Amino acid sequence: MVYIGAENIISPLGDSAEANFEALAQYKTGLKLVENAGNRNEALYISIMNDLEGFGIVKQTVNSIKASLQSIEFDQLKSERTILILSTTKGEIELLRNEESEAAALGKFKDQIVQHFPWISETLLISNACISGVLAIATAHDLIHSGQADHVIVAGADMLSEFTLAGFQSFFAISDEPCKPFDKNRKGINLGEGAASLILSRSKSIFKSQCFKSLGGSSANDANHISGPSRTGEGLYRTIKKTLLRANIKPEEIDFLSAHGTGTAYNDEMESIAFDRIGLVSTPLHSLKGSLGHTFGAAGVIEAAICLQSMRNNTMIASAGFEKQGTSRSINVLQKTEQKELNTILKTASGFGGCNASIIFQK
Repeated sequence: MVYIGAENIISPLGDSAEANFEALAQYKTGLKLVENAGNRNEALYISIMNDLEGFGIVKQTVNSIKASLQSIEFDQLKSERTILILSTTKGEIELLRNEESEAAALGKFKDQIVQHFPWISETLLISNACISGVLAIATAHDLIHSGQADHVIVAGADMLSEFTLAGFQSFFAISDEPCKPFDKNRKGINLGEGAASLILSRSKSIFKSQCFKSLGGSSANDANHISGPSRTGEGLYRTIKKTLLRANIKPEEIDFLSAHGTGTAYNDEMESIAFDRIGLVSTPLHSLKGSLGHTFGAAGVIEAAICLQSMRNNTMIASAGFEKQGTSRSINVLQKTEQKELNTILKTASGFGGCNASIIFQK
């Protein structure tokens, strides 16, 4: 069995998983209007810690890992069979503005994190578009399940930069208002930044408070287009199907679905088709992008941490921005935060290049 817990989140809504969950439950948002953003100097809603250069991605990643370590029995974790997995899409991409190409390399980002934890014997870095966080957690599960590690720390982080803003502006994918995942009037994506971490272990005893079971995950690539998702939801459908089979879980046993939900026309439509094909259209679901923006490599870890918090509190967080069904398949997007006994949650993610990933958590 693989256990998961000790989750932490650092975002504009707070510096703990508990603070972020409470803020979301109270319908608070990390999005704010920022003037003169991106390469067009537009007023955009984005989720930032301070300003476009104020996040300090290395510092916040280290802080998040240290916070998770406070929630476990550290003496058990300090072992040669403990691995660290970092998830990011861009790392310190802003260093390229000063022509510091070597310093901006993802390997350098990893090295800066590792030096704070010299007792960790092995570190992996996963950078696979927007599924990086979910894929990192699924990889951690597999390392433990296959006997290659006893404990794995997973941390995801990405900073907002002029580079990422300009990239999405070039796609005309940025919304000039708070985004509305799955809504009929959705206009595009909001971007954000943050860091998060959690710990997986083969030992339940290392956790100081309630932990959960990781039932494992999978990934699939639809190979449709470098940025456009499959019109049939094939990749997302395949990863969910594989993950359900691996966990020996039926679709009707999923109590809640934490979707990717970017607020863009094609992504949300693709997800609705995949959920319909697999038999999940009646399952309550949300996207957190309308509250925290899209945090890239941090998104999967942040959203997984909220999944664990949801099970702790038996509370389903509403999907901010959703008012009217906007996809061809009528899916059960949660408009109000609700209490419900939550035993099994499915987390999904999709990204550029046709990549898709999913994982299941259970009490």
